[in-house]
Amino acid sequence: MEDFGIADVAHILDVDEAAARDLLDEAARQINEQVVTDVLIIEDEPLIAMDLSDIVTALEHRLIGVARTRSEAARLIQSRRPGLVLADIQLADGSSGLDAVNDLLGALSVPVIFITAFPERLLTGERPEPTYLIAKPFQETTLKAVISQALFFERQAMRRAG
Repeated sequence: MEDFGIADVAHILDVDEAAARDLLDEAARQINEQVVTDVLIIEDEPLIAMDLSDIVTALEHRLIGVARTRSEAARLIQSRRPGLVLADIQLADGSSGLDAVNDLLGALSVPVIFITAFPERLLTGERPEPTYLIAKPFQETTLKAVISQALFFERQAMRRAG
């Protein structure tokens, strides 16, 4: 949908707004069914972690758990490997979500979406920079779209490689 509002979508599809919403919801549901995965959240703020958990489960992904620190993230991936990671940068004990992600990426290849109030800490102009970055406060629709995009492109890359 990019910059189109629901009224624009309805006009383009020649349907009313309710029908356009239903069509968009159905399209999102079908896309999500193709990319359902296990998700690890690395976030120390309880309310934000709860919001992220709700969004992930509403998209029918399976939540591995919520890590508040780098060491908790390491422990969580010992029992289950995530297919997606949502990570903050500044964590509860002063540890770094970026370091936690780098630890994970040493053990497995997985898309990571950074969700942070400090995007300037990641966007330094030096390599590597994150592929997916959402600034806090975030919009739920933006997060849902980026999750779908990250998983879709990961699956495409796996198909080409496989």
